[in-house]
Amino acid sequence: MARLPLTKEKVAAGRLVLNLKSVGLSPEQFFRLCSDNREISMELTAQKELVIMAPAGIESGWRETKIIYRLADWALKDGTGVALGSNAGYTLPNGAVRAPDASWMPRKRWDAIPKAEREKFARTYPDFAVELMSPSDTLAELHEKMAEYIANGVQLGWLIDSYEKHVYIYRPGQQFETLENPTTISGDPVLPGFVFNVTEIW
Repeated sequence: MARLPLTKEKVAAGRLVLNLKSVGLSPEQFFRLCSDNREISMELTAQKELVIMAPAGIESGWRETKIIYRLADWALKDGTGVALGSNAGYTLPNGAVRAPDASWMPRKRWDAIPKAEREKFARTYPDFAVELMSPSDTLAELHEKMAEYIANGVQLGWLIDSYEKHVYIYRPGQQFETLENPTTISGDPVLPGFVFNVTEIW
């Protein structure tokens, strides 16, 4: 029986990483793999590592829903862009396929994406991306992911650690900023007027 060339394996709290570099998984094959296995979440790194994640726990899901709701409400009122949830996958300029827990992109870029491509992992990037730490994450891995977002066009990133009550703010050309137990965080100037009461998910 044929076996995948597994050179790196990590199993921790519902997370598995497989090295598929020599397999040559195409974008279409990866999309079909995700479509055929909707009960799990998958991402593909720029190094062609397949990251398989179990569904979120209900508390992590509640936190994610709360911030998506607040972001979507602001986006509908603002009207200049589109808010997306964690099921939206982006094919970043470096080739990685990532699905932030919440994201936003300007309507101009959204409108430029062909409708057929919107049904797949479109080759684009958000201006704003949020990652919420869960029990299966490590802080080092999430910092690396946030740095990748910024390197691939994201203008503002929030990494929210609800366990330690820390928020890390990422912007291009700057060292990330650490906020300890903040009450609110602001999306200005990328998301003018968007303020999230982070104590809602502590």
